[in-house]
Amino acid sequence: MTTAKHFAEKLMQINALKVNIQAPYTWASGWLSPVYCDNRKVLSFPYVRDFVKSELANMVLDHYPDADVIAGVATAGIAHGVMAADLLKLPFIYVRSKPKEHGMGNQIEGVLEKGQKVVVIEDLVSTGKSSLQVVDALREAGAEVMGMCALFTYGFPVADEAFKNANVPLHTISNYMALMAVAEEKQLIAPEHKEILAAWRLNPGDWKGV
Repeated sequence: MTTAKHFAEKLMQINALKVNIQAPYTWASGWLSPVYCDNRKVLSFPYVRDFVKSELANMVLDHYPDADVIAGVATAGIAHGVMAADLLKLPFIYVRSKPKEHGMGNQIEGVLEKGQKVVVIEDLVSTGKSSLQVVDALREAGAEVMGMCALFTYGFPVADEAFKNANVPLHTISNYMALMAVAEEKQLIAPEHKEILAAWRLNPGDWKGV
């Protein structure tokens, strides 16, 4: 079993991944989704948490061995970023979607020097918009963003295009295709729903349910 499918199976075991075509979920963007992924539940399960920490750290070592700093995306990416940074013995910072409206008005918390090589840790990638806003903030602060590592991606074409245009390599532990493969193997989705779920991923913004 691949790492992507192994992690998708773990997410299902802790009830972090849900598939419901008949009563789809509504995202903050207003999009309807037959799938809901809540990686935050990982933090409540020590063995799954350890798996994620190890996979993220190995991902950084494999792809970005020269990294100087690990940056977590607030808020969901902070805990996973801290754990990976601790295992790698690297400095950690985190980045908000926008500067604080009080206090020091910081968007980036922690110590970041200009020219440092940064790897961003994200919880989940959907359209990529909020993730890449963090990249923009780091670059404006003078950092060299080497790439991003995340727990899960839906693999939307719009996200692939956004990361390509931003020149940010993205690596993830698992993805939507692995999730669908595991769900099908475990007979959690009916064969007739396979095409519906595939079509949703290709054009999620226009999907209206069944």
